[in-house]
Amino acid sequence: MTQKSSFIAIFPGSFDPITMGHLDIIRRASTLFPKIIVAVADPLHKKTMFTLEERIKLVKESVQGIPNVEVQGFTGLLVDFAKKVGARAIIRGLRAVSDFEYEFKMAWMNRRMYPEVETIFLIPSEEYAYLASSLVKEIALLGKDVDGLVPPPVEKKIRETILGKYKESKGPSLEFD
Repeated sequence: MTQKSSFIAIFPGSFDPITMGHLDIIRRASTLFPKIIVAVADPLHKKTMFTLEERIKLVKESVQGIPNVEVQGFTGLLVDFAKKVGARAIIRGLRAVSDFEYEFKMAWMNRRMYPEVETIFLIPSEEYAYLASSLVKEIALLGKDVDGLVPPPVEKKIRETILGKYKESKGPSLEFD
């Protein structure tokens, strides 16, 4: 049996961008496990707003002050990354019943490929139950303020990225409320 002091849990995601809901799960998981690795994925099936390097940097800035949390990027299968770092648990957030079916299938597949890893489901705090990165991006692209939905470094980067893209394309100028 693994000693608690060496127990590593992974919280994976594309974090494009990291939201206050993600931070809520990370903070709460950090009280349950001695070490959390926030595993920033380079997804093959998604076009991201930010590069892998930008997302890693933003997540690192966002989790500063949580002492038992580190951030690493990865490509490929999550279970391969989990084996590489010696993780025994994968933390996943469940916002709604619609998340459950997908996450349940992934947990079974991960267990099949790496039986030593357990998937732990956490629900977000009620104030973040609706929050998704895709909604944050859509709101920002439509020119609305994302304050309170994402950590301050992410809000700043979103403003710079979106306003920069519109200035470069000479498209409409988006103003944030």
